[in-house]
Amino acid sequence: MIEIRNLTKIYKKQTVLNDVNLRLEMGKIYGLVGVNGSGKTTLMRCIAGFAKPTMGKVVVDGCIVGKDIDFPDKMGVIIENPGFLPSYNAFFNLKILSRVSGKAADEHIRKVITEMGLDSDNLKPVGQYSLGMRGRLGIAQAIMENPDYLILDEPFNGLDQDGVEDVHQLLQKLKKEGKCILLASHSATDISKACDEVYKIKEGKIYRS
Repeated sequence: MIEIRNLTKIYKKQTVLNDVNLRLEMGKIYGLVGVNGSGKTTLMRCIAGFAKPTMGKVVVDGCIVGKDIDFPDKMGVIIENPGFLPSYNAFFNLKILSRVSGKAADEHIRKVITEMGLDSDNLKPVGQYSLGMRGRLGIAQAIMENPDYLILDEPFNGLDQDGVEDVHQLLQKLKKEGKCILLASHSATDISKACDEVYKIKEGKIYRS
């Protein structure tokens, strides 16, 4: 599980997160809502090990992020805009990323690209993708190594209705497999449809919605 204990994050004397406590269990989908700048992305960055708490800690499977581990193992992450090489196609981008851990074989990479409604054999460079296509590829990147935890920042952004429904179906499939999923979205409808529990962040504090 993921445990966030008394987490405070201060940037340039501004308190972005203020004594946040949260427990995320396996086999559930959790949602974060809040206006821009409320701290949703900062919380996700702390969980993933991309940002260090000013006070408090994040514990994943009993390990303190930033102390016992730098980056939680078995965690797939999309935070803000995924960084892809714009001159290369979808498969080549994920192939390069997979070499870091060596966990995803070529056949599996092609499978997750196809599952997200993209063509793994298409040579079209990612730089020519629409926002929705890049979003689909970002989710493919996050799931390609079969993580236990998924941190998804705005996974519905730029998707048409079919794309939104595809992501909802994927989230429910992963939930049934026992994954722990945390997502943020501007869409209250998508959050309420996808999530078992929803939390609101306001002025650095977190509340059960």
